[in-house]
Amino acid sequence: MPEVKPSGFSRTWISTFFSSPGIPRYTMCPAALIPYKPKNPKTRLASLLSQEERERFAASMLEDVKAAVKDAMCSPVLVCSELFDSEDVQITITDTDLSGSINAILPQTVGPTLIIMADLPLADRESVRRLLSTEKDIAIVPGRGGGTNAIFMKEPPKFHVDYYGASFLKHMKIAEEAGLSVEVIDSFRLHTDIDEPWDLVELLIHGTGKSRAYLEELGFAISAEKGRVGVVRKR
Repeated sequence: MPEVKPSGFSRTWISTFFSSPGIPRYTMCPAALIPYKPKNPKTRLASLLSQEERERFAASMLEDVKAAVKDAMCSPVLVCSELFDSEDVQITITDTDLSGSINAILPQTVGPTLIIMADLPLADRESVRRLLSTEKDIAIVPGRGGGTNAIFMKEPPKFHVDYYGASFLKHMKIAEEAGLSVEVIDSFRLHTDIDEPWDLVELLIHGTGKSRAYLEELGFAISAEKGRVGVVRKR
């Protein structure tokens, strides 16, 4: 199992982090694990944004997601491949991929836990609360192309994740094999992840947070030519 280090608690295992009353993780509940890549993120937007701009844009989307989970009374915990400048609680796992990072945490997590991606800037209190209100053991929000954008688990040690590829189908099978009931949540706001240039259209139309403001600061706007909606950068 990889060693995981909460920021500020060197060589502390994740079981201690989630169970020790001396660590201010219990200010809100449940925990919201947010995987986040601070360096060179969103490479499929490189045709529109420089690396520095992509890093600032990803940070803006993260702020929107954090605001949504906090409004829904969750406690955000960033799961990162490396530490970065942030006042948030961070868990750093450097020697494995996304699935390995999350699976290093879940077996030792106490209490209901949400996993939500950092590129969902349309997330809001109501959409997150809908996920948390499930009567099933697990609630899953599928992403486009067969992915998984958010998972809420009432008993995290009974579940494990397998991201990439058709992860939604894999997660449904994992839940079935574990004997866990599942609710699939149909949510536009949690379904809309930002990966490709055309995804910016939804953010500029429906967004209200920091990530939309950052795009507008860069000069992005909606364009409509020959009946097709897209984005244009005016400066």
